[in-house]
Amino acid sequence: ERWGDEQVHQWRRSYDTAPPGGESLKDTLARALPYYVHHILPDVLAGKRVLVSAHGNSLRALIMAIKGDVEGGATLAEALARHPLYFDDLFVNLVEAGEQAGALETLLDKIAMYKEKTEAIKKKIKKALTYPIAVLVIAFIVTAVLLIFVIPQFEELFKGFGADLPAFTQMVVDLSYFVRDKGFLIVIGGAGIGSTFTYFKKRSRKFREFLDRVALKIPVVGDILVKASIARFARTLSTMFSAGVPLVEALQSVAGATGNITYELGVLQMRDQVATGQQLNLAMEQTGLFPNMVVQMIAIGEESGSIDTMAAKVADFFEAEVDDAVDNLSSLMEPMIMAVLGVLVGGLVVAMYMPIFKMGAVV
Repeated sequence: ERWGDEQVHQWRRSYDTAPPGGESLKDTLARALPYYVHHILPDVLAGKRVLVSAHGNSLRALIMAIKGDVEGGATLAEALARHPLYFDDLFVNLVEAGEQAGALETLLDKIAMYKEKTEAIKKKIKKALTYPIAVLVIAFIVTAVLLIFVIPQFEELFKGFGADLPAFTQMVVDLSYFVRDKGFLIVIGGAGIGSTFTYFKKRSRKFREFLDRVALKIPVVGDILVKASIARFARTLSTMFSAGVPLVEALQSVAGATGNITYELGVLQMRDQVATGQQLNLAMEQTGLFPNMVVQMIAIGEESGSIDTMAAKVADFFEAEVDDAVDNLSSLMEPMIMAVLGVLVGGLVVAMYMPIFKMGAVV
């Protein structure tokens, strides 16, 4: 038995909004799971035929694996926990809380909204970093082309002048010679440094902790990362607490959702203090990672029994702050990068024409 055309269309559309791939499937699952639980899982468990086209065999295999786990007596949370590639601890804990409260579909809607909010922040940060990186790469390529191919042509011309070159021009010519002579070693060295950096970033938590700590201190960018971490903290805390997850357990999941190891360690410290009876707002204050406004709003939430509501307000505020900061950074970076690019390329061009201008002045 098949679904009606409209049901099939909705299901397929929900997965067609992202390209195939493990990470995309993970993201779209969070958004489409409420529809899946409400409409699809009962039919799958009843043995009805389900039409699934997007993401091909990966999605189909995942659905059938979850089906098999649930049929075997596992709860949905337990079934999802067996697929950590697609469902992290935070997701599983929220689903478990929804099952225990008998409000799974409502909670899954909150998860979908939470994922949309956190993904929006990630996209904003990527947008802020992509443009300057792209321009710097282009500047590097243009400079390399000038040094390797263009400047040698001028060098041949300069040899016929029979006079000393201006110091700036000579420096550029020497740099061109060095790049051409040692270019292979430069590439190998750069690749080695990049590989070493990537290796330690993947394998060493201490190294990642160092990088995250340094990133928070970078002018302008660090401020955006701080606001993004606070927004993730508040949004995750609000979602977990509104689902009825105990505060100590919620903080365990919140720690991994902050996106920065410095904040992760701070939240874990808060968890330990709350577990001993400390108030959440006091534990937050002791970390030194949260502005007074955030601490005060959480304190109000504790006093009024509405931590989830106040945390949501904090998240809304800092998400808006991230949006504004990214837009301002983009506006600031564009003229600065173009100026740097102009000075770099323009400087090379001026260096090459200085001897010609000097010869013209003599004549």
